[in-house]
Amino acid sequence: MTASILVVDDVPGMQEILNHSLSGEGYRVATASSGEEALTRIEEHEFDVIVSDIVMPGVGGLEILEKARLLDPRVAVILMIGYATIDTAIAALRSGACDYLEKPFPLDELKVRVRRLIQLRNELWKGRLQQRALQPRPDGPILIGESAPMRLVRDQIAKSARARSNVLITGESGTGKELVARELHAGSARRAQAFVAVNCGAIPEALLESQLFGHVRGAFTTAVHANPGLFAVASGGTLFLDEIGELPFALQVKLLRVIEERHVWPVGATRPVPVDVRLIASTNRDLGQEVTAGRFREDLFYRLNVVRLELPLLRERRGDIPLLVDHLVQRLNAKLGTVVLGVEREALRALISHPWRGNVRELENVLERAMVLGDGELISLQDLPGSLTASEGGHLTDLREAVRQFERQHLMNVLAETGCDKREAAQLLGISLASLYRKLNAIDN
Repeated sequence: MTASILVVDDVPGMQEILNHSLSGEGYRVATASSGEEALTRIEEHEFDVIVSDIVMPGVGGLEILEKARLLDPRVAVILMIGYATIDTAIAALRSGACDYLEKPFPLDELKVRVRRLIQLRNELWKGRLQQRALQPRPDGPILIGESAPMRLVRDQIAKSARARSNVLITGESGTGKELVARELHAGSARRAQAFVAVNCGAIPEALLESQLFGHVRGAFTTAVHANPGLFAVASGGTLFLDEIGELPFALQVKLLRVIEERHVWPVGATRPVPVDVRLIASTNRDLGQEVTAGRFREDLFYRLNVVRLELPLLRERRGDIPLLVDHLVQRLNAKLGTVVLGVEREALRALISHPWRGNVRELENVLERAMVLGDGELISLQDLPGSLTASEGGHLTDLREAVRQFERQHLMNVLAETGCDKREAAQLLGISLASLYRKLNAIDN
């Protein structure tokens, strides 16, 4: 199939020269006179290579690069740099550009580089995916994502892992709360000791006290053997109480006592048993509202909420979806014995646009279904469930809104990181200060 190329330049003469030169090589060439027009074309069509000027009024080359790779990580981008400095070139390459050309440049040099990128693109991409597909699943927990919200979570984990303080992890179901708990344990001084996880909503209330605090032999009819309890098992290590909001009110009192006194009373025991655990709890509920409603003890809430980590929703970090898909496909290949190489562009667009009420867990379920029922090396749009493809007629609108929401959230996160220093934020984003102000004005309007 003939390679498709998008040429972006705000100078009509330059645009025409590049179009004529590359069309003469047999490529299908589309053009855009501005960054905004380029983004529309990228959303509507798939391109193998994008050749773009880096400095243009409004949306510049680095922004085009960011959004193009968000929609299709396989696209090869060449940035044209006028008055180039080594810093500009390095910034372009670090942002994901495959190559850059300093203006003015010979057209033959552009043709050579485009031809080389097209030859390498599919070979390297497919080879990389095959290698990943055949690799065993990595050991231990892995947090996937390079968005600002995920970088913030990693920074918070690194800081709080070293402390002994109790941690409360909040977030919707499927956001990876247990994964974060395991990362906290792995980064702590207790990492060589046990990590014990218990789902407070999965164990019947009648058994939960015995499971947590233990019991002595004969404490009740079925207590044929003594049980040390999970607090004792985790002593020296970390105890993770998943969905702490489900803990019965009567047991909340006993848990508070354990936290304060650092010992447990097994059911039927006549003396306490000392325990030394790092306590991590998680919930998908608003415990503040639960306290107000009288369903959760306020004193226990403050004991657990010493350090709080709030996990971002998947729909708030859509830019991480291509990375997550790549990782999950690799992991599912090991689980299912398949060799799926990745996801076709249209399928990836649908995955990016979906609201993901079930977050990463829902994404993994969708991919597993597609890999079980699909036949090709790549997951196609037809392999995805109807809930992702039924609204295909309005898919472009949804995608534009998804990209808009992602950009807004990303801007807000970077501004928060820089303490609202707009000049520093613009440097981190790789855009001009004027572009940042235009984007902020667009958000406000």
